[in-house]
Amino acid sequence: MSAIAAQPDSIRIGNCSGFYGDRLSAMREMLDGGDLDVLTGDYLAELTMLILGRDRMKDPTLGYAKTFLRQAEECLGLALDRGVRIVVNAGGLNPAGLAMKLRELAGRLGLDARIAHVEGDDLGPRANELGLGAPLTANAYLGGWGIAECLDAGADVVVTGRVTDAALVVGPAAAHFGWRRDDYDALAGAVVAGHIIECGTQATGGNFSFFTEIADLGRPGFPLAEVRADGSSVITKHSQTGGVVTVDTVAAQLMYEIQGARYVGPDVTTRLDSIELSQAGPDRVLVAGVRGEAPPPDLKVSLNIIGGFRNEMTFVLTGLDIEAKAELARKQLESWLTTRPAELDWTLSRVDRPDAETEEQASALLRCVVRDPDPNVVGRAFSNVAVELALASYPGANFTSVPGNASPYGVFTAGFVPTATVIQVAVLPDGTRLEIEPPGEARELTDVDPPDLPNPLPYGPSRREPLGRVALARSGDKGGNANIGVWVRTDEQWRWLAHALTVDSVRRLLPETEALTITRHVLPKLRAVNFVIEGILGPGVAYQARFDPQAKGLAEWLRSRYIDIPEELLA
Repeated sequence: MSAIAAQPDSIRIGNCSGFYGDRLSAMREMLDGGDLDVLTGDYLAELTMLILGRDRMKDPTLGYAKTFLRQAEECLGLALDRGVRIVVNAGGLNPAGLAMKLRELAGRLGLDARIAHVEGDDLGPRANELGLGAPLTANAYLGGWGIAECLDAGADVVVTGRVTDAALVVGPAAAHFGWRRDDYDALAGAVVAGHIIECGTQATGGNFSFFTEIADLGRPGFPLAEVRADGSSVITKHSQTGGVVTVDTVAAQLMYEIQGARYVGPDVTTRLDSIELSQAGPDRVLVAGVRGEAPPPDLKVSLNIIGGFRNEMTFVLTGLDIEAKAELARKQLESWLTTRPAELDWTLSRVDRPDAETEEQASALLRCVVRDPDPNVVGRAFSNVAVELALASYPGANFTSVPGNASPYGVFTAGFVPTATVIQVAVLPDGTRLEIEPPGEARELTDVDPPDLPNPLPYGPSRREPLGRVALARSGDKGGNANIGVWVRTDEQWRWLAHALTVDSVRRLLPETEALTITRHVLPKLRAVNFVIEGILGPGVAYQARFDPQAKGLAEWLRSRYIDIPEELLA
């Protein structure tokens, strides 16, 4: 049995960070708020890897999430006193460097802390030979077994580089229960628990469609998972904290950034269509029935490159003749530029209204974004021309801000390499380097047969209302793609939604998707449909191809669109 096994039948794993920049006080709040065995923190995202890559370019000793060190300075002693292990991916591009800084920190504080780290995800030096080109960063998504080995060796703190978000829960649970590498159902259950809590307060009411139902959303508490030996779990939060934990808040996070019915990971492929959720008490949701399969033979690799340089400005157009004013500004700026940028994109947002009572309500916004490999072309050469329009263009010309220097932008892509080409290494507290064996078996990824749909509702009167009158939704980004998960609460609503919300209807409701590939995946046990919209985010979040570059509001736009809803569902 593992050294971390405090209760043999379950392990309480909390979360204190959903992204780099999340609530700084959350680590102390989670340690002070109640019992925990392990406290995790997710600091990495596709955009974060680019940010850390630029940090490392300036200083090779950086590349990790610096805010974690600030949290550790305040909370490491408290965690040691309470016997709570800390497992975080804050190591980013430099887990060894962060581990060294933690040892120095512990020494200054007079703490006897056993620090371990996991490495091997950084494929940058081998990118060319692996067919990945010459990216700024290249990091394979590792699983949880390196974390498990570090904890079994007695580590108080484990820092990793690019592991999957769920690995932060899979590793501690596998160590606690002594799971085998082929305990796929149990591993898949831990993946689901990890996916639910990894985005922090998104599981306790944050970013929730029916937020007006939550009595206290002033400061939502962070979630925790009570993981059991069979992989089932109860999602909950510390008492006396804000927010709620319900079937719907948990389902909302389950819908975030998923693709199809198979959720692929380096340790196990999780069948999302097997998940069963039920309310097990106030702020307690049981997650059960999860099934797992052998992982695929390849590992996903996060690749970031510097795509070029960008700049932007926004013109404010007020009052009458908005379209004509926008056309004049476009023609003038483009004709005055001595060198045309490689990309020059215009977006006119008609947020104005006729006969407006305030000047702001009478104004529309014209946004110009420029990109080019040469920073000079989109730097002062662009900014100067834009500013020169101030007294020479449409009546009432003004800008939301003055454009400045060009800034670099990144492009994210996903690569894949055979699992056997990546050597995951657990560096134990005593410095021992332990190579982690790759999975003993692999299963090629195939599509899931479409499930049977429920019988449709009998024909009856309907009203044209926003979809969000009956449906909840959550959206997110994966590279250049976005997903929108939509679900309902009752079987009768599901009988309608499963037939009403098709790929064609999403195209009609969201005209910006008309020319894009959309795939629908049906998850009957969650009464949910998930749509993957390919290419809507261009080359990814750092490119900022859209007004909403991470697709955070895409689901709420869909919910606001009008559709014919049976009157019996609106009662």
